[in-house]
Amino acid sequence: QGHLVETGGGLVQPGGSLRLSCAASGSISSIYAAGWYRQAPGKQRELVAALTSGGSTNYADSVKGRFIISRDNAKNTVHLQMNSLKPEDTAVYYCNVDIQFPFYRNNYWGQGTQVTVSS
Repeated sequence: QGHLVETGGGLVQPGGSLRLSCAASGSISSIYAAGWYRQAPGKQRELVAALTSGGSTNYADSVKGRFIISRDNAKNTVHLQMNSLKPEDTAVYYCNVDIQFPFYRNNYWGQGTQVTVSS
């Protein structure tokens, strides 16, 4: 069984930066693929950044050039570096990870972390 723990959310002023982390634990072999989603009040959850098994990255147009998704294989952790933050980035951010176990792969969600961009 795997487990994800998200850290790094908080309150930041417009133009500031935050780095979210999503650490996978358990008897895992590796992180196969991952994504970061966000959900603002009254809105549907949306994908903002994705990291494929081959290492390619994809971003929503709204965050392209400002957010960077990355993976630390040694620590089984996925990061989301968020720069030039805007009030419209305010949301609960969730990581979603395909964890590779020795004999199977499974998908997990993090618990969510609040990001608030406000002056």
